[in-house]
Amino acid sequence: MRPSSTGADEPLPLSWFDFELPDELIAQEPVRPRHASRLLCLVRATGAVDHRAFTDLPSLLAPGDLLVVNRTRVIASRLRLRLPTGGKAELLCYRPLDGPLALARRWEALGKPGRSLVPGRELVAEDGTRVRIEARRGDAFEVSSVSPLLPLLERAGELPLPPYIKRQAGPGASDITDYQSVFAREPGAVAAPTASLHFDSHVNAALVARGVGFAEVVLHVGPGTFLPVRGEHEADVRRHVMHEEWYEVPSESRDAIAAVRARGGRIVAVGTTSLRALESWQLSGEPAGMSRLFVYPGFSFRVVDALVTNFHLPRSTLLMLVAAFAGRERVLAAYAAAVAMRYRFFSYGDAMWIG
Repeated sequence: MRPSSTGADEPLPLSWFDFELPDELIAQEPVRPRHASRLLCLVRATGAVDHRAFTDLPSLLAPGDLLVVNRTRVIASRLRLRLPTGGKAELLCYRPLDGPLALARRWEALGKPGRSLVPGRELVAEDGTRVRIEARRGDAFEVSSVSPLLPLLERAGELPLPPYIKRQAGPGASDITDYQSVFAREPGAVAAPTASLHFDSHVNAALVARGVGFAEVVLHVGPGTFLPVRGEHEADVRRHVMHEEWYEVPSESRDAIAAVRARGGRIVAVGTTSLRALESWQLSGEPAGMSRLFVYPGFSFRVVDALVTNFHLPRSTLLMLVAAFAGRERVLAAYAAAVAMRYRFFSYGDAMWIG
């Protein structure tokens, strides 16, 4: 699914979405407690920037506004396996292909080393479970097991922390809870909807006391959230094709959105994933399905009025989404201010309000 119009025929070069970011500003651990993060506020209409604390979020909302959160839950989708030669291999299993999550024996996965993962090859987990490479399609593999794969992931899988979180020991025990939002209930994602990681019972209680409502959607975040725009698309990022992701906007959430609209309240997406679920629903007319929605400048937003988000990677599709929502120049200026003020970036970093 693509936007109906870019609003312009001129290409969008990837270089337009670049910025300088010192490595030391890439957060390797979350702040504690969750609500102790900072909040950069960007006025969508003017580009004005203000520096606040995340606990100020309720004051930015009005009674009757609706926060839409993603209830997806990250699964332990990274498997470390052995090749028949004894060498090491790794799979990131991100989408069941032959049934629901708990029963699927065939999955779509990314893997390495790619040259060794040829169709017909069997990989072996530590407990002896065998996983077979069935096919390769571009960067993705189809893999299978004689029994449902989810129990193996639950026994032997690792939480798939983003590649920019660099720790020699890999994910720690605290990441099991740190990298799940308080809204997480429906397993299926391979990356957290990180804007939600700032919310906790303290903030949620203040929002409820303010008269702000909550509604839920599902978007099972896939590995495409970390995949860069390919080199052949650098001259015009609009040619980039997103990975498919499952989304759902439940009927109770659709009813809540309609009620808020009727009384003049705002729909506030918590994270780019909630935004993509909502806008996929509106563009397709389907409340659930697979989406390849790619939001870049020129996109016409039909549902979302304001956005809570984290700071995103240079040259990433998520930065393009935020630039579409608030304007590329304004977003890059806000990012420059965030760098100057030493905000913490990416999944475990600080937050941003655009309204």
